[in-house]
Amino acid sequence: MTDMLERSLKKAFIDQKTEGSLYDPQIIINDTKKKQYILNVVQNELDTCEEFFFSVAFLTQSGLAALKTQLADLHLRGIKGKILTSIYLAFNQPAVFEDLMKIPNVEVRISQKEGFHSKGYLFKQSGYHSFIIGSSNLTMSALKVNYEWNVRLTSYDHGQMIQEIQLHMENEWLEAQELTDEWIYNYKKTYQPITYYKEMTTIQDPELVDEPTPYIVPNTMQKTALLNLKELRDTGAKKGLVISATGTGKTYLSAFDVLQAKPKRVLFIVHREQILNKAKSDFQKILGGNNEDYGILSGNKKEIEATYLFATIQTISKDLVLQQFAKDHFDYILIDEVHKAGAPSYHRVMNYFQPDFLLGMTATPERTDGFNIFELFDYNIAYEIRLQEALEEDMLSPFHYFGVTDYVKDGELISESTDLKYLIEEERVTYLLEKLDYYGCSGNIPKGLVFCSRKEEAKTLSALFQQKGHPSSYLTGEHSLEERERQVERLEDGEIEYIFTVDVFNEGIDIPKINQVVMLRNTQSSIIFVQQLGRGLRKDPSKEFVTVIDFIGNYKNNYMIPMALSGDVSRDKNNLRKDTFDTNFISGVSSINFEKIAKQQIFSSINQASMDSMNELRKSFQLLYNRLGRVPYLKDFEEQHTIDPLLVANKKNSYYDFLVNIKQNEGTISEVENQFLMIASRELLPGKRKQELVLLEQLMRDSAQSISLTRIKELFTKHGILADEETVHSVLNTLDLSFYTGSAAALYKQQAFIERVETGVSLSPSFKEAMENNYFTHLMNDILETGLLKSKEYSSTEPLTRYQKYKRKDVLRLLNWEKQMVDQNVGGYTSSKDEFVIFVTLKKGENFSGAQMAYEDELIDYSTMKWFTKSPRTMASPEVQKLKEAEKWHIRVFAKKSDNEGTEFYYLGEVKPVQDSIIELEKPLQNGEKKKVVEMFLKFLVPIEVNLYRYLEAGQE
Repeated sequence: MTDMLERSLKKAFIDQKTEGSLYDPQIIINDTKKKQYILNVVQNELDTCEEFFFSVAFLTQSGLAALKTQLADLHLRGIKGKILTSIYLAFNQPAVFEDLMKIPNVEVRISQKEGFHSKGYLFKQSGYHSFIIGSSNLTMSALKVNYEWNVRLTSYDHGQMIQEIQLHMENEWLEAQELTDEWIYNYKKTYQPITYYKEMTTIQDPELVDEPTPYIVPNTMQKTALLNLKELRDTGAKKGLVISATGTGKTYLSAFDVLQAKPKRVLFIVHREQILNKAKSDFQKILGGNNEDYGILSGNKKEIEATYLFATIQTISKDLVLQQFAKDHFDYILIDEVHKAGAPSYHRVMNYFQPDFLLGMTATPERTDGFNIFELFDYNIAYEIRLQEALEEDMLSPFHYFGVTDYVKDGELISESTDLKYLIEEERVTYLLEKLDYYGCSGNIPKGLVFCSRKEEAKTLSALFQQKGHPSSYLTGEHSLEERERQVERLEDGEIEYIFTVDVFNEGIDIPKINQVVMLRNTQSSIIFVQQLGRGLRKDPSKEFVTVIDFIGNYKNNYMIPMALSGDVSRDKNNLRKDTFDTNFISGVSSINFEKIAKQQIFSSINQASMDSMNELRKSFQLLYNRLGRVPYLKDFEEQHTIDPLLVANKKNSYYDFLVNIKQNEGTISEVENQFLMIASRELLPGKRKQELVLLEQLMRDSAQSISLTRIKELFTKHGILADEETVHSVLNTLDLSFYTGSAAALYKQQAFIERVETGVSLSPSFKEAMENNYFTHLMNDILETGLLKSKEYSSTEPLTRYQKYKRKDVLRLLNWEKQMVDQNVGGYTSSKDEFVIFVTLKKGENFSGAQMAYEDELIDYSTMKWFTKSPRTMASPEVQKLKEAEKWHIRVFAKKSDNEGTEFYYLGEVKPVQDSIIELEKPLQNGEKKKVVEMFLKFLVPIEVNLYRYLEAGQE
């Protein structure tokens, strides 16, 4: 370890070429493009620390919230920390001090020092200290968005700098005042919030700022959408669809489009009467004009002569009302929340009127009821902005999502089958209230919406919350619209703290003051999850952020949580695992945090879920079919970022077989033609090497011609990909199938894509014959084009790409092995020419049956792995001798967390064995016998990227 720290200091301050380690000094700057933030470094240090001490002048509720799950997990481990802060410039609000008092394992003191402006984070780790000093306070802006400079350094306990820092902090701590409830009470009485002058500009959307500007112009999103709508109409289109997250200003957008389209008469249709006046008011702000130009058509008003008429669907859809208008009375019709347009009432209206243009607006076009919104609007998507983009554009309120562990009864975590009596017993209510209090909300006065799974649960929990001093009500589908409106008004006015609900408020309700969304139900779909999350995301002056508290039980659908939060619907298990562990994908000053046990529940759900069931694949197919208005192909799935095309292509022998199964094939192909598709789907579609795709595409383009080896090299060079002789030879071995052995060779039946001829290579006769079928050619080109899209994720100039995943077979092929080796024969490692490849499963599990011996391979740190050879092996074994002559070999390590991750391994990079660590020892077999094995430490030439290291290392718990 001493050697590692010395190396790191030398690398940082003397010679950058020196091999580094996890102790490397590091400058930390927020980088939104790379999704690397100061916040994550602080979180990572907290996760592994034994003690911590923060000295920060400024804190916000939001900044503190981003650390609360780590602090809760530390509390369970008995780990405590200290925070020293101040009241300098009156920046710290009383609410953040109240929040600090709720964290049981953090002691807080207030510095009395004049001008206290420090920003330092000290962590006691196992065997060393790390500290971050720089410009970042404990605020979300400083931790994620602002341009800040911070330096992370490490030291042993006896280092002078750490001794000085600790002594100074301890002295400051002793001189500071303890944070108490009494201190907060007195601070609140005298606290005067600082006010900053905020220049109002004309580009702000009044829906997204506290005060409307005198002159309203479109925001960035609206400008793009308006241009698209104009271009759409210029092509002669009569319909357009805008897909926009709740709270992003759809009403203003529609008013701006009316302004540019200049229709004579306009009809705006909504599904709730309460929205009408707000929509009318917004339009008048944009369009101007007299009051009599604007009218309401509802159960209470019939102002049908107005130029701009705002109507409820319930009223306008009545036959007697429709007959009062000529079919072409309105030039421009807008339908809000148009995903409801599957209802007969909407059909009546849309079939009756004949406007010049029809605009539909929705946040959720993908319907769970199968209705095709896209078809209704001729597949004309004028604009689309989803949750992530809206957060990036600062259109929505920031949120802090907390995935917390639900109540445990008699050692059992709540699940789908839990008896209702346990869901509503007093102990669970106490537990829920403790969690709600701990994770809190902006301003600490909750205005919460709680989603339950059962009506009786909502009703009883509301009563129990009421009994415990938290005024609440409940709403279900049985309550009238008037009652819903009354309870919403009570929530916004502060009469109640919570509304418990079932199947109400998933969509179409606007409660801007909501500052806490609570989920007490199993996630049934990612669409509904986003709808419920979105209930709190509209900006409002009363809140700085929204707290989302998701109580995660032992539910089979937990895998949908990372899917919904990340927007990644590829159903790739690996992506979902990483999105649960590494939540950097969320934009702006929002954060996503999972308690450790809740995270484990999600991992368990991902492992058990059948992501590629025919039912799920059929649903994904239908959603994309609806969007495109035609049969989607593999390239469409990739381009639209929906389900991973590998899942649908390899569910059956080929995508053609999948289409036949769901009766959507647009032609027929022979068994031989389908065999080609099957091989290409398995070997070429993943895009792990671009060369095969480029060559086969070129040969298909001019199927009558052969291509010389020289021309192949020129072709590869032109595409900027490896064109050396060994790679070209390997590519040909792949396409003529001579690389494949064993079961793969038997499956592929020597049905080669190419053959070698005197002039080089050409398509094989059977492939040329297959190309006479246009449908086959279309399907084959679809595989190649999709593979080329996927190949963008891989290096063009290296055979392997660090941190990508590979099967053993892929590794051997891409490293130009002459022949495939059966996985079982490769086992943990193999070698050829100058390549030595090592495959490691880090978390083997208690019942691991892959080996007779318990191999304790493990990552020691970012640069070091402890590794064992197979048994029986000695210092004289051939592979050990090779590793002792490491300079002659490229030694590459591939790792996966566990067998739950399938047959693919992350490529972690090249290593060199630490020569004096190579030792021979005996280890017991499962039957009690002992056999010799060789142990050594492997040093990575480039340290493992921190988030992947933590993800893999966490799998060993």
